[in-house]
Amino acid sequence: MTPVTTTPSSRAARRSDATPSPWGMFLRGFIKHPVMVGSIMPSSKKLMDRMLDRVDWSATKLFVEYGPGTGNFCQAVLDRLAPDATLLAIDTNIDFVRYLRQTIRDPRFIVVHGSAADVRQIIADHGHAHADYVLSGLPFSTLPPGVGDAIGLATRDVVRPGGAFLVYQFSTKCRDFFDAHFGRIDHEMEWWNVPPAQLYWAWADDAPCEVELAA
Repeated sequence: MTPVTTTPSSRAARRSDATPSPWGMFLRGFIKHPVMVGSIMPSSKKLMDRMLDRVDWSATKLFVEYGPGTGNFCQAVLDRLAPDATLLAIDTNIDFVRYLRQTIRDPRFIVVHGSAADVRQIIADHGHAHADYVLSGLPFSTLPPGVGDAIGLATRDVVRPGGAFLVYQFSTKCRDFFDAHFGRIDHEMEWWNVPPAQLYWAWADDAPCEVELAA
């Protein structure tokens, strides 16, 4: 699908000398909270392009991201997002939240310090009834007991019919947390990433079958 063209104002603001680099912040976050960050390397451009390629941007008014980290995916989403749409990012790491508020100056971007399990309340607090797409790179298999299940259920509740839960992971175990809530799940591998990643598109259309695509 053809991305929506945006203005230069959608680009991240230039960092000040006091603001760490994205790589520095990402490494710092991984060292402080390894079970929450999940990887020591940001996602590759190939992974991001492939993950976002199935989004119908013309029908997207609210795009939600769990665990945005230093904003690698945030800017890729903003580059495609319509001028009147919103990107709502949710992160439990206050350091990442502060960093994103400093470095991404875009009126379409909102970052919230909170848990993805509370996504229903968070999007309601920002005036939305549902999300069109939700993106997650959270390490489901290392989350505290019960949190992954709560996130899977809450996400299915907020994604509109025809929308999707987009998940990229390094373990297939993540599927256990959302498989029961979505009727159709597409799966691919992205080898051009460190480490290679499992990609999932869980569609909120209640279709009974799964489509398994070639890598």
